[in-house]
Amino acid sequence: MKKFVALALSLAMALSLAACGAKEDAPAASGASQGNKVVKIGVFEPQTGDNGAGGKKEILGMQYGKSVQPTVEIGGEVYDVQLEIVDNRTTPENGKSAASELMNRGVSIVLGSYGSGVSTAGGEVFAEAGVPALGVTCTNPQVTAGCDVYYRLAFLDPFQGTVLANYAYNELGVTTAYTIAMLGSDYDQGLVYYFTEAFKALGGTVVNEDFPEGSANFVSYINNAKAAGAGAIFAPVSINYAQLIVEAADAQGFEGSLLGSDTWDDNMVIESAKGRNVDIKVTTFYQEGGNPEFDAGIKEWINNNSDAKTNNGGNDMISAVSAMGYDAYFTALEALKAAGSTDAKAVLEAMPSVKLEGVCGPIEFDDIGDAKRDSAYIKTANTETGAWEFVKVQTVE
Repeated sequence: MKKFVALALSLAMALSLAACGAKEDAPAASGASQGNKVVKIGVFEPQTGDNGAGGKKEILGMQYGKSVQPTVEIGGEVYDVQLEIVDNRTTPENGKSAASELMNRGVSIVLGSYGSGVSTAGGEVFAEAGVPALGVTCTNPQVTAGCDVYYRLAFLDPFQGTVLANYAYNELGVTTAYTIAMLGSDYDQGLVYYFTEAFKALGGTVVNEDFPEGSANFVSYINNAKAAGAGAIFAPVSINYAQLIVEAADAQGFEGSLLGSDTWDDNMVIESAKGRNVDIKVTTFYQEGGNPEFDAGIKEWINNNSDAKTNNGGNDMISAVSAMGYDAYFTALEALKAAGSTDAKAVLEAMPSVKLEGVCGPIEFDDIGDAKRDSAYIKTANTETGAWEFVKVQTVE
C-alpha cells in the first residue's frame, strides 16, 4: 500500500517535491532506577543548520517526557530508557550518516526528524536495518508513503497547505497571494505546491518566488509581493528565514498578512515580531494552555535546567514541537510495551496497534503510518506582548 501511494505521489508531484556531533541524554534526566536493563530510543534531530533551533525544541519534549517517566515495563521486566541523540545537521546529505550512527548504537525505535528532507534520507537507512521510525513534525507525504518503517504524528502538507489557503481566502478575504520558498527544500516546495493548488481552486491568484539557500535579504521579495497586490505572503520557511521575512515586511510596510506554517510557531519568531507592524498567522500542532498539567510541568523543568532553557531560546515559552516531542516519547513507550520486546522488528510489528491520548490530541495511525489528524491550530502574533494567541481550530471540509 505504501509503495503504491509513494509511486502515485511521485508521478503527481515530481516537479513540486524535487526542490522535503552526537550526545546522549542531555540535559540529563533524574529519577531512573539502578540495575535495570536498558532500552535505547534513538533521537534523530537537527541541532545545527537551518533547522537546529527547531530540532532542539523537539528534543526538549522527549527529554522532558523521559524525566516524567524514565522507565518502561517491557515483557514483564522494567527497563531504564536511554535516549541516544544524534545531530543530523538539517540536510539529507548529513542525515544518512547520522541515521547510520543510530543503527550502530542498537536502538529499538527512532524519533524524528524536524524536517522532511532529512527524514526521507534517514528513512532509507532505517528501512534497510528494519528499525521503526516515528516522525514528529515532518509533514511531507513522502516521508511515510515512501518508507515502510516510518510512522508520523504530524498532519501532512496537503492538509496544512489547504488549511492556510482556505483561511486566507475565506476568512481574511485575500484574493491574491504571494509565496516565498527556499530552492531545494522538500518542505518549502511541497507546502507551496499544496497551498497554491488549493488557493487557485478557490478562485484566487498566486505569485510564486523562490530564494537560494543562505539568503539574508528579503526586501526585494516583499516589494515584489506589494507590486503584485498580494493580500498575504505565504512563506513556509525555517525559523531563521522567517525572522528575516518578518523584519523585511515591517521595514517595507507590507500591509497584508504573513502566513507561516508550523515552523513559524517558535519563540524566536515571535520575538522578532515584537514591536513590529506585522500581521502573522500560523498553523501549528499545539497552543499553550491546551493541557495545563503538561504546560506547568515542562515550564518548571525548563526553568530548573539551564541547558534546557538555552535550547528553548532563553525563556519558557512552549513550542508546539516540544509538545509533539513529548507525545512522540510516550508513543515510543507504548510501542515497546505492545511489542513486549526491545527487538526492533517486534516494535515495528506493534506500531499499527498503538493508540493513546496525547497532549496534542488522540494518537492512532492509518494504513500508511500517518496519524489520523483532521484539524490544525491557527495562532496569531501579538506584537505588543510578544506572545502567540489562539485564533481557531481549522479543518478542511
